Amino acid sequence: MEEEQKVQEVAERYMREALKEAAKAAEAGEVPIGAVVVKGDEIVGRGHNRREGSRNALAHAELLAIDDACRRLGGWRLWECDLYVTLEPCPMCAGAIINSRIRTVYYGADDDKAGSCGSVVNLFDLPYNHRPQLVRGILADECSAALKDFFRELREKGGNGKNWKLNRANAKNEEREPKN
Repeated sequence: MEEEQKVQEVAERYMREALKEAAKAAEAGEVPIGAVVVKGDEIVGRGHNRREGSRNALAHAELLAIDDACRRLGGWRLWECDLYVTLEPCPMCAGAIINSRIRTVYYGADDDKAGSCGSVVNLFDLPYNHRPQLVRGILADECSAALKDFFRELREKGGNGKNWKLNRANAKNEEREPKN
């Protein structure tokens, strides 16, 4: 029992770091999703959602954290690393997790629309050459609250998801266009 509690405390400590990354995303007007990659007791990769600001479909928190870890560690095989992410990974991120050989994925909130670690499908159960371990629901209420608060505030500002994305895209285009 004491060992289980210690494991839970460690998982919560690193999930709080992922939540800090998610807060950075929210501050930038992005959907608040954050991730950290841990090797031993050291964070070796960090990332937060940057899709809207970068105008890049690949700028998911998990991919950015994995990329950061690969650069810091000098290789693509992260078999001694664990990933902590605030939202259940999508198919693209689950694929990157498999391909980078992440040992264990810890996630907070379920994603009923695109979750690929059990909510919609579990890609880790398929017969790929690597199958990460999976731990669900770490600080799930806090992770879910960050997302719900973000979208509630968005609705209160008079926007919905589509308008918000369109307005952000238009603002970026205006910034890029020279003014006469």
